[in-house]
Amino acid sequence: MHSFSGRIDCIVESKKFIYLFEFKRDANPEAALAQIEETRYALPFAADSRKLYKIGVTFDSNQRILNGWKVSE
Repeated sequence: MHSFSGRIDCIVESKKFIYLFEFKRDANPEAALAQIEETRYALPFAADSRKLYKIGVTFDSNQRILNGWKVSE
């Protein structure tokens, strides 16, 4: 989804929840969460009554595995 400040990597919506994902390669989950905050990706959902989760996910390109994740509400 494109926003006024960039492109959100992944959004999952259900009746009760919204999950915003930012994916990074060879970084840390905090960097992914920082991008969600800095670019204000959650702003379009501010008036939504559903619970919002921001999730930073990182991958290790050398080992080709999921390296970590961190969740913020």
